[in-house]
Amino acid sequence: YEIQQSLIRRIRESESIDVFEHHFAIEIITQHHLGKIVTRRTPDITCYGAYVLDENTGAVDTFLSRVTLMATGGVGAVYTTTTNPLVATGDGIAMVYRAKGTVRDMEFIQFHPTALFHPGDRPSFLITEAMRGYGAILRNPAGERFMEKYDPRLELAPRDVVARAIDSEMKAGGHDHVYLDVTHKDPGETRHHFPNIYAKCLSLGIDITKDYIPVAPAAHYLCGGIVVDTNAESSISRLYAVGECSCTGLHGGNRLASNSLIEAVVYAEAAARHAIEHAHDYQFRDDVPLWNDEGTSHPEEMVLITQSAREVGQIMSTYVGIVRSDLRLDRAWNRLDILYEETERLFKQSKVSRAICELRNIINVGYLIMRQAKERKESRGLHYTIDYPPQPHNETGD
Repeated sequence: YEIQQSLIRRIRESESIDVFEHHFAIEIITQHHLGKIVTRRTPDITCYGAYVLDENTGAVDTFLSRVTLMATGGVGAVYTTTTNPLVATGDGIAMVYRAKGTVRDMEFIQFHPTALFHPGDRPSFLITEAMRGYGAILRNPAGERFMEKYDPRLELAPRDVVARAIDSEMKAGGHDHVYLDVTHKDPGETRHHFPNIYAKCLSLGIDITKDYIPVAPAAHYLCGGIVVDTNAESSISRLYAVGECSCTGLHGGNRLASNSLIEAVVYAEAAARHAIEHAHDYQFRDDVPLWNDEGTSHPEEMVLITQSAREVGQIMSTYVGIVRSDLRLDRAWNRLDILYEETERLFKQSKVSRAICELRNIINVGYLIMRQAKERKESRGLHYTIDYPPQPHNETGD
């Protein structure tokens, strides 16, 4: 929060920075838009800027640039239940993928084990891990403590272990949540350490000093994304990516808490230094065509877009969630393919809007998560499949 506030203040104070609020990037501009056939094997794909929708006027502007940086965040909104803001629709990742850039490790989705279960809340309210560190106990709806069945570290096991344990308990009992119990702790101390959680739960009629907290896992963080080097350069020339939309490799297949903030700060500085050093080597393209929406119209039924987005969330949460299998991934593939065909038709026929772009992006991102999950024939990190269960480590650690 403090970093954000400081940056925003400095940006507002700078006369050399223009801020375009209520604008939405549709596509990055590459040789493809200049009439050249671009494939994933094209060696010199270059970004010249982006086509950007002005949400206030509906016009699509051409933003030309020497260098472009993606800082579009994660993909949590692809799932029905997420702790992410609902703008986390993977827009940058989808744009780079469509531009034939390299995207990797999308199967590694971190699910936070304990989001507050309150149907209708989207995003979900996060019940911090610190509460389990404080001594909270996970219980199933029968009131039984269950973590001893899954890991000797009990509630303090890593996020992916705890999330899978909760998922297993929910499926075994046919429940949609479990409980977090801090009723055995001192009430005053609990209120002091967790004032926001106490207030949020109390607003829903739950006094956490006396009542169990209903919780369920929720999509939380993406370890993969747009592949970048140590300068934050992507596989597309003049295009950088930082933050959650990027794949630096630093997280491996399972992120540790809070290191994403450090990663974003370090790689943002690296991108800035490299871009400043090289930006004047590049020229603006003056032959980029304007956005062509001839022959399109405003979609008559917004319900088509909202219903399709809801279906994507259900498909991803049901079949491409915490625990996966080849059968589930195949089923997701077939259902998502239908939505992809319908949405591409609608996109080509429609005046561009943020809603249709976000739908198109979550379908692209859902496809990438699913396809790369199918390609990984093992359980590793945050990707767990019952068809390839994890192998026990031997004594030598091989």
